Amino acid sequence: MELTGAQALIKSLEMEGVEVMFGLPGGAILPVYDPIIDSSIRHVLVRHEQGAGHMAEGYAMVTGRPGVAMVTSGPGATNIVTPLSNAYMDSTPLVVVSGQVSTASIGTDAFQECDITGVTMGITKHNWLVKDPADIPRVVAEAFHVATTGRPGPVLVDVPKDVANGRMEWYWPESVDLPGYRPVTVGDPEAVRRAAELIRAARRPVIYAGGGILKARAADVLRALADRTGIPVVTTLMARGAFPDSHPQCLGMPGMHGNYTAVTAMQRSDLLIALGTRFDDRVTGNVARFAPEAKVVHVDIDPAELGKVRRPDVGIAGDCRLVIEELLEALAATGQHARADGSAAGGEAGFGDLAPWWDQLHRWQEQFPLHYEPTEGPPIKPQMVIETLREQTGEDTIVVAGVGQHQMWASQYWRFEHPYTWVNSGGAGTMGFAVPAAVGAKVGRPDRTVWAIDGDGCFQMTAQELVTASAERIPVKIAILNNAYLGMVRQWQEMFYGERYSEVYLSPDLPDYVKWAEAMGCVGMRVESPDEVLPAIEKANSIDDRPVVVDFRTDAFEKVYPMVPAGASNDDIVVHPAHDGRAR
Repeated sequence: MELTGAQALIKSLEMEGVEVMFGLPGGAILPVYDPIIDSSIRHVLVRHEQGAGHMAEGYAMVTGRPGVAMVTSGPGATNIVTPLSNAYMDSTPLVVVSGQVSTASIGTDAFQECDITGVTMGITKHNWLVKDPADIPRVVAEAFHVATTGRPGPVLVDVPKDVANGRMEWYWPESVDLPGYRPVTVGDPEAVRRAAELIRAARRPVIYAGGGILKARAADVLRALADRTGIPVVTTLMARGAFPDSHPQCLGMPGMHGNYTAVTAMQRSDLLIALGTRFDDRVTGNVARFAPEAKVVHVDIDPAELGKVRRPDVGIAGDCRLVIEELLEALAATGQHARADGSAAGGEAGFGDLAPWWDQLHRWQEQFPLHYEPTEGPPIKPQMVIETLREQTGEDTIVVAGVGQHQMWASQYWRFEHPYTWVNSGGAGTMGFAVPAAVGAKVGRPDRTVWAIDGDGCFQMTAQELVTASAERIPVKIAILNNAYLGMVRQWQEMFYGERYSEVYLSPDLPDYVKWAEAMGCVGMRVESPDEVLPAIEKANSIDDRPVVVDFRTDAFEKVYPMVPAGASNDDIVVHPAHDGRAR
């Protein structure tokens, strides 16, 4: 069967099980858009290519399947660079197809030409410039294989216009052969044995769970490990939901804006069991002073992460699910078990008693809980909005956040009970992520309620994608915590720059978010006092046929606590002023 390269590309996507893609057509990719008319793949027409990339990320993060986006050459391709970088940092499987000028024009500065494979070389797992239509099925199969195996991540396939118009004889490769790409999945048995020995000997252990737990579909085995050992668990910003917040062994989120107990438990631990995490600077603070007494067991699918920031005492390259299963077998061989009170008791191998450690952890939890000062009148406390929203929605609600103060409050004050219910930009910290990512998440899980918690600064960057949501009947809900500032920047300027507020004021009324929402086909609401919060959320939850935007007028002076100043040690954590006088 003879097909054009464009037809072969769409058929290849169908063969990979693609059900939806996000994109925007243009000259160089136009041949590929023609066969979409006859395809089973749903295409979501975005209003900006950055939106296509973030939608694909949101889709991937809630479904586990690779997100697919398609853009044209030149500015279309460069507009999706930010989502590619974001997905690369957060290990999100993404397949981006970009159009390119004809092969004879490459290198001539042709109209809308851009060396996008060169531009994205450092922010993709791999990219391909297709030069022959006959290569398209093989390249697409390789692209999906690379994006979804090992450490997941984004890939890019660049298709010149003449290649898309060329002819080829259709085939589908039976297998993918990439000799230089062999991800290690099974842990080394000797390393697993040594890790089990360190766990048995520890007196102040902490399970440090990262986003790799979610990528490996390992939430259930993580819980099994915690239940068997009685060890406390912290979940990083990228791992929220990987371990239930209601579990008695959950300490919550560590890091620059983590809670005091999670941060200090890591700092005082004698063993960190790091699972699918990369010792990010936002978690470690000053690396030289991080967890000075802790030995480290580090498990990661990417061998390059082992020893990159903190040298492990035992490093295990492998899939988190498989390695944790191996670790459970090694621990079971010793008869180790956990006490009902959450402390761990030793079997024949003399596993350490964790009761004193749990006593200390509980004291910290009592002394330094998350805290804010409620008010009866305006302005509204942002934490109160999140708490009310949490109480009025099901625990399977998908929460999407932008980047900044609202992101930290959302992670702190929501209660995550299930994996794949938290979508955010972690490593890249991309403002403007929330709205399009929420749209993609709702496309991936139309059965779930999707709330985006956004800031006014973030919202203004990508709000146009609500036009996409309205046109495509994708009923997402957006809560804008509108404090009229670039809030996180303002907080830093107040705390570290002598209250010199340089270029952070945005205005609460410009734009008018209600009118803007209505102009985009959404229901718009404004909430100015605490007593209006609950009715507005109830009304938003009752609307299922169109997007909803709620403008919550929040306190501009509210800061995120706790906070570890940049470059400081976790020992220097700044708690809420109401707790500052307490002995630590």
